[in-house]
Amino acid sequence: MTNLLPAAAIVLAAGLGTRMQPFTNDRPKALVGIAGRTLIDRALDRIRDAGVETIVVNVHHKAEMLKAHIAEWPRARPIISDETDLLRETGGGVAKALPLLGDGPFYVINSDIIWFDGALNTLQRLSARWDDSRMDALLLVHPATTATGYEGRGDFVMDPEGRLARREEQRVAPFVFTGIQILHPRLFAGGPSGVFSLNLVYDRALATGRLYGLRHDGIWMNVGTPQNAILAERVVSAL
Repeated sequence: MTNLLPAAAIVLAAGLGTRMQPFTNDRPKALVGIAGRTLIDRALDRIRDAGVETIVVNVHHKAEMLKAHIAEWPRARPIISDETDLLRETGGGVAKALPLLGDGPFYVINSDIIWFDGALNTLQRLSARWDDSRMDALLLVHPATTATGYEGRGDFVMDPEGRLARREEQRVAPFVFTGIQILHPRLFAGGPSGVFSLNLVYDRALATGRLYGLRHDGIWMNVGTPQNAILAERVVSAL
């Protein structure tokens, strides 16, 4: 397959999986199985199928189990970003892995989601939408009303050009963030280190008008709790 921009991706798999207990009592969240396949395998296959060359996975909770599983992955082996010394949250985890991700834009993908494409490959749609002259971050968003396993008020509103704004307090927003995105390393330049959330870099992009969204046209599932995992099992098995 023709190489795409971005050529690198990181899967965020270092979380403690607290909300997924008891499923995570004996395994990392990324190794929870849905319809016979682990969450990490589903993510890795989708990334590789899109043509991404370099895949990084960060690890912390029950890291040795996840490392052993990844080492047996039948396709090109991902690179491990080891956070066993310190759990850095989403932003800190990406910042630590930046030397592994190259100098250009890269995908960041949560491990506790499942998605299915619409008419086109989702990651390739994001790549085609990326405009380096206007964007520092491009988030895949999904209509909150049709998001499987989501019951919140939404995360973002989006203007006709695709620029995102956060939901105002006590309001309802039409779109939920899917945990799939493209970020540029410049967002992290001069920023915090150690433990921090990706929300800090989203705020940097918002402040300069460089946070954009793309509406997902397929199926998206939040698989962050036991109840959602059971629901995802039913939905995926029925597809």
